[in-house]
Amino acid sequence: MLPSYCYMLEKANPETITRIEVDEESRFKIDRTFLKGPYKGVLLVATVQDGNSKCYPIAWGIIDSKNEDSWSWFLTRLKEAIGDTDELVFVSDRAQSIRNDISTVFNNAQHGAFAWHVAQNMKNKFKCGNVIGSYWKVVNAYRVEEFNGYMTEISRRYPRVSEYLENQVEFEKWSRCHFPGLRYNITTTNMVESLNSMLVNAREFPYIALLDSIQAKMSKWWNKRQEIGVGLTSPLTQKRENELRARFAVANDLVTMQLNKSTYHVRGGALDGVVDTLNSTCSC
Repeated sequence: MLPSYCYMLEKANPETITRIEVDEESRFKIDRTFLKGPYKGVLLVATVQDGNSKCYPIAWGIIDSKNEDSWSWFLTRLKEAIGDTDELVFVSDRAQSIRNDISTVFNNAQHGAFAWHVAQNMKNKFKCGNVIGSYWKVVNAYRVEEFNGYMTEISRRYPRVSEYLENQVEFEKWSRCHFPGLRYNITTTNMVESLNSMLVNAREFPYIALLDSIQAKMSKWWNKRQEIGVGLTSPLTQKRENELRARFAVANDLVTMQLNKSTYHVRGGALDGVVDTLNSTCSC
């Protein structure tokens, strides 16, 4: 029945890709939303963020257990659908199996850790809730100079936490200014938790009913977003338009002097640096 369902799913939704793996006895081989009831297994989802910062799931999978083979299978299928590029970024918890398989399957992509997960691990490991405020300042710092200032304060007050963040977690995995790719402000598991909440009842369904529930919800989301998109009068989404206007207001207080076609000397408040708009760099 499941193969027929997948066939009809592809027929009704052009460019949809489905895959089913079975064992040597032709039994369905089913990791991260845990399914309930008699239908065991784990539901995986790969989701991206759309231009309005909304959750946009692009791949779903049901697997039998959380292990490297299962993750490898899911990620390989995902790669077949979206490809691999150095502009691609994965953000997940710090589970070793996920880290291993992302680096193996996606050779060009970058991988970061959810900063929220790092914060929770830090609180549990060191029992130091007072450091969390300083930690989020470090996470969100745009400039290395700003990052170093906050880290110096953490190191002075919580040396074990500082050592953990630098050597065990690694700066480039969770901090904005050290991350080698573009993670677009994704630091928490909010999108994942949103999907978990959406499926709180459907997780008890048989597999086909579960997939039907997911398809119905996704169709509702896409139709609503299409209606919003049709009504836009700007090439940007409403959220990005608002962000740009807010940043424009701040930029009005900066003093700029053009040095050449793409380079500017920018001053204002604590900022004093040379901005290269062609290479997206700043000496600050």
